[in-house]
Amino acid sequence: MNYHQYFPIDVVNGPGTRATLFVSGCEHQCRGCYNQSTWNPDSGHQFDEQMLEQVIEDLNDTRIKRRGLSLSGGDPLHPGNLDTILTLVRRVRQECKGKDIWLWTGYRLDELSPAQQAVVAYVDVLVDGKFERDLADPSLVFRGSSNQVIHYLTQKQR
Repeated sequence: MNYHQYFPIDVVNGPGTRATLFVSGCEHQCRGCYNQSTWNPDSGHQFDEQMLEQVIEDLNDTRIKRRGLSLSGGDPLHPGNLDTILTLVRRVRQECKGKDIWLWTGYRLDELSPAQQAVVAYVDVLVDGKFERDLADPSLVFRGSSNQVIHYLTQKQR
């Protein structure tokens, strides 16, 4: 899997202070997407073991407390990203106690494959649905268009 950007400190993509990873690869190619450079799964940088360790270390950093991890892109649930994202979310659950995981995807919750569902099983909040330029609304919190749905999947988030 490749990624485009990693922000070890982010206050925009989810509640509180977070670490945010923007992955490469998106087959939705939504009209009006602000992140078109992430569509190609081969673009950006390789997400290697060193980068995985950096994310875990940042989430456990006690000097700058982070509420959790945000995964966006591209699309973290792109078929080419699933193995790596599953490894990442499992590690976060096991090693980063009390941290939440938010994930943005163009896929809808009711259409996820079994492999995508395996990733989502570790996610606290899923924001699903393709970005629809005709439904774009800058006043929406944590989503770009009104068709996108924020699913609170765990009690921790309610």
